Amino acid sequence: MISLKSIDLVYDVDGGSPFPALHNIDLELGSGDFVCAIGPSGCGKTSLLRVLAGYEMPTRGSVTVDGHPHTRPNAEVGVVFQHPNLFPWLTIEENVEFGPRMRGVSVSERRRRVEHFLDMVSLLDASLKLPHQLSGGMKQRAAIARALAADPKIILMDEPFGALDAFTRESMQLNLHDIWRKTNKSIFFITHDVEEALLLSTRIVLMYANPGRIVEDIANPFSAKLKDASPSALRLSQEFIEMREYLVQRIKESGVY
Repeated sequence: MISLKSIDLVYDVDGGSPFPALHNIDLELGSGDFVCAIGPSGCGKTSLLRVLAGYEMPTRGSVTVDGHPHTRPNAEVGVVFQHPNLFPWLTIEENVEFGPRMRGVSVSERRRRVEHFLDMVSLLDASLKLPHQLSGGMKQRAAIARALAADPKIILMDEPFGALDAFTRESMQLNLHDIWRKTNKSIFFITHDVEEALLLSTRIVLMYANPGRIVEDIANPFSAKLKDASPSALRLSQEFIEMREYLVQRIKESGVY
């Protein structure tokens, strides 16, 4: 689906030396992959997402989607941020319809998608409300529905649940995992929460800073178990505890956390 080869990203700093945000990044996301990026603050996770989104052009290397150069934002790559960024003057259904309308999708198909994805995120009853009338978790579900309705091949998520309370966050994790299984979308998900990465992802990408780089790409078995076990049961398993401690220790070894 999306491929990064030998990516460097260097920022020019006014009055200072160029800052190497990313160095020699190789990353592949296939169909149905759910990749979580973790690592200490400043390790380049958001810079990597911006390159994947087409918001930043790498200083060196190439980004392709389905073998085609990916050099700017386009409809094949959807993005969900920590804050939902819904259009405040549009209803929830109008927000969800926005992407398909911009792509020239027919009215009947737009209506079908809006109903389908609002139902998937349990927001059909809120379809005529404005964003300010929704809770934080509802807004984030609407943002996910909006991304899905545009039918991208890849969805990028930058700490989408970071601002939510613990109860809402776990509910949203389960909701997203269920959506991912139903849609088979490729997802790249940034988080500072090691347990969140272990519960959701099929792979975990561990990054270090100075410069931002991938130091480990780990297959994760726990996402496949989530459909048959509760998060609390998984967290109590010895295998989960050992993997969590390993990842926490690896982040500490970076010297920046």
